[in-house]
Formats: sequence, C-alpha cells, structure tokens
Amino acid sequence: MALVEDIVVEYVSDLANKAQEMASKRGKLLTEDFLFLIRKDPAKLNRSRELLSMNEELKQARKNFDMDD
Repeated sequence: MALVEDIVVEYVSDLANKAQEMASKRGKLLTEDFLFLIRKDPAKLNRSRELLSMNEELKQARKNFDMDD
C-alpha cells in the first residue's frame, strides 16, 4: 500500500510542478494547465472533465439550495 501511495504522490507532485512551470509564464495556475498535461491520456482527460463538470453542478445546486432558504 505504501508503494502505491508513493507512486501516486510522485505522479501528482510531478504533474503539479509541470503545470506550475507552464503557468509561470502567465503568472496564474489554471485548471486548463492540468488538462493540457494529461491531453494524451484519453481516460484521465475524460475523467477529469467529468469530475470538473460534476463539481460545477454541485456548486450550482448548493447555490440554489442556499437561495431557497
């Protein structure tokens, strides 16, 4: 289990560092930077887009729920 954790942490750290390098040119880290880095892996790209979409739906639902109160 520790090996899997180490691999995942290394992958995410590497991805974050690469995204930060790309973003340093414009000064702001964006979600699109991460999507660009995983663009060649359709499974990760599609899952990431799906999760981002669900996140937006949840934000909207919370906003609507708060407005109803």
